[in-house]
Amino acid sequence: MGNNSQSIHIKKEILARIIEAFLSDNFEENTRLIPYDMRPKGSDVPYRCCVYKEREILKERVKAGLGFSLEDDDETTPLNRFAEESLKREEPEENPLTVLDAACAGCVPSRIYVTDLCKGCVARPCQSACKFGAIDMVNGRSKIDGSKCKGCKMCMNACPYNAIVKLAVPCEDACPVGAIHKDDAGITRIDFDKCITCGKCVAACPFGAVNEKSQIIDILKNIKDKDKKVVAMFAPSLVGQLPGNIYQLKTAIKKAGFDEVVEVAKGADITTINEAKEFEERMEEGQPFMTTSCCAGYNNFVEKHLPDMNEFRSTTGTPLYYTAELVRKADPEAVTVFISPCVAKRKEAMDNDNVSYVMTYEELGALFIAKKIEIAECDEDRTDSDSSKQARNFGNTAGVAEAVKSVLKDKEQVKPYIISGLTKETAKELKKFVKDKKCPDCNLVEVMCCEGGCVGGNATLNLPRIARKQLKTLLDESQDLKRED
Repeated sequence: MGNNSQSIHIKKEILARIIEAFLSDNFEENTRLIPYDMRPKGSDVPYRCCVYKEREILKERVKAGLGFSLEDDDETTPLNRFAEESLKREEPEENPLTVLDAACAGCVPSRIYVTDLCKGCVARPCQSACKFGAIDMVNGRSKIDGSKCKGCKMCMNACPYNAIVKLAVPCEDACPVGAIHKDDAGITRIDFDKCITCGKCVAACPFGAVNEKSQIIDILKNIKDKDKKVVAMFAPSLVGQLPGNIYQLKTAIKKAGFDEVVEVAKGADITTINEAKEFEERMEEGQPFMTTSCCAGYNNFVEKHLPDMNEFRSTTGTPLYYTAELVRKADPEAVTVFISPCVAKRKEAMDNDNVSYVMTYEELGALFIAKKIEIAECDEDRTDSDSSKQARNFGNTAGVAEAVKSVLKDKEQVKPYIISGLTKETAKELKKFVKDKKCPDCNLVEVMCCEGGCVGGNATLNLPRIARKQLKTLLDESQDLKRED
């Protein structure tokens, strides 16, 4: 799931208030008042030093909700000016993530240090294990020289008393590619040349300091324009995130202002068939293995950090790619909005001319709150709902591999290997596959950045186990995909 429940609650409340302000007669002024309405004078803020700091942090959250970066922000500019600028903006900003400096204050820099458990033993295994001469004995105890320490953790592993520990910064520890770090001032910075927009830092930060830059105002402007047709495309994993079934969700999304609603499972059916054919062709050619290409975060990882994997990565388009293509073929002028479980899809959308904007599940939930839409009270819209069981299961771990296997001519040919969550460790594993040009005992590697698949995406609302249970109900009533060739 995404951030902790408190952070999710605050983020959703802010988004709902931004939407309410947009729908009001005075967007700019009502936006300016959001921090004061949420934390009026005299409010109890147990997790901050005072209500004034909390308001400053809420102000930054509102800016991110309006779609702006905070790294080089002029703090003297009032919120109403940001609201005004969001109405003038023609295109969303490029990088989907930003850091709230005011909120990023609770973590100390990452380091390895010696605790009071150190016994000052004679053997000094920690000192012997260190290859960089970073450990000395001071007053009968081990002491680490931070200027020499490389963070290899060899001393930690050598200590018989577990007296040496690593104090990790959650966002740094969660990032699989080393794209986020604290600078000399103690503020977290994102290296966008390395960032794969997987959103793990967003989910890991206990202070909610890493935020997505929302495109909600851009979407609402298009919905408000009666000359435009706005089409919502939602991922199958949306089922299980909000109350009601998939057919009620379609009705609710239309009530929110969208002209048409399309399941991305339609594109997933195309992905399944194409990926199965590509797999068969690659195996006939003698290629040792093939990886999937559905996960946007994984695709970014390959492009930025493991380009040699391109030789083994499927060239088949993602479900979003094919769905957006279908929508634009039907109406080339349509404004297309993908409703996504993760931040990474924002980057994929920016690289795809057929996708206009991305709205996360959190943002959709906020939109329903702002417009007072009760999903469970909506009628069922069962039009155009013939997507397959395999396509609707793409959001679960192993769902893509199972879908591909289901339509292979020789189902015994495939030997899947599932990577559920891109981490520092699984990234090393993928690099080894490339180096060795083989995947031991496997020939189809499914890679999902989020643990559990899209049901565990960083912009989801429900626990994966709850989401999977609700999704299973839909799968049980769906038909199997048939291959025709």
